[in-house]
Amino acid sequence: MKSKIATTLCLLCLTGLACGLIMLTVSSADQSVMATTVSAHNWYYKPRQDGGQPVVADDADFLEDYPYLCLGNAQEKNIYLTFDCGYDNGYIDDILDVLKEKNVCAAFFVTGDFLDSSPEIIKRMASEGHLVCNHGNTHKDLSNVSSPQIFLEEVQTLSDKYEQLTGEKMPNYIRPPEGKYSESFLKLCQEYNYIPVFWSFAYVDWYNDAQPSAQEAMQKIISRTHPGEIALLHATSKTNAEILSDVIDQWREDGYTLKTLDDLKAEILC
Repeated sequence: MKSKIATTLCLLCLTGLACGLIMLTVSSADQSVMATTVSAHNWYYKPRQDGGQPVVADDADFLEDYPYLCLGNAQEKNIYLTFDCGYDNGYIDDILDVLKEKNVCAAFFVTGDFLDSSPEIIKRMASEGHLVCNHGNTHKDLSNVSSPQIFLEEVQTLSDKYEQLTGEKMPNYIRPPEGKYSESFLKLCQEYNYIPVFWSFAYVDWYNDAQPSAQEAMQKIISRTHPGEIALLHATSKTNAEILSDVIDQWREDGYTLKTLDDLKAEILC
């Protein structure tokens, strides 16, 4: 009798141990999936000066599983001009004046602070045909967000503010702050119908106290121009405001056409 009881207890212990190991394995797998899902990546491109398209973000294989924009057709000389706007540094009206004069529609990725502090500029952007797009209400790093609630608080809040201000829906393009992204971010964008927009050209133009010279900026922008380029400039840059007219003229002289993200979306995602 005692032998049977001992055997039964041993079997129960072994069963419990096996269940514990299974649960530990499953838990570890879930944590591994979560870690992979929210693992942060920094968007980057490898610049070229031979007129060809750069290599972009070749460290994130999961990108191919989600809709996003970063490059257009390599065979067509189109450029998609975008600006990041965290605040008004006194140059945005000048930039808008140039775009109006040159008949160019751009995309402006704005924050909640910018919208709250510069509502008339926002309305001017929209009325002149530009796309006013989402750069996060508080410019929060979204690469480590896996909760739909937190994502929507940051992204949908800004979209709602824009609609209240203009009476129009905010375009569903989003640029992740500082170019930080993850598979979790892309999944949330897909679930809530936001299209991430990255870039294939950018340069260091955001330091107010260390602005590049006009000559340096022109050389860098034009030498790295390529077909299908999504160009990222910062609207806070004094240099960008000064050279924008010449940049657009040079692009056109070199045979490029400036198009909108809506054109690119229709080409790539539809």
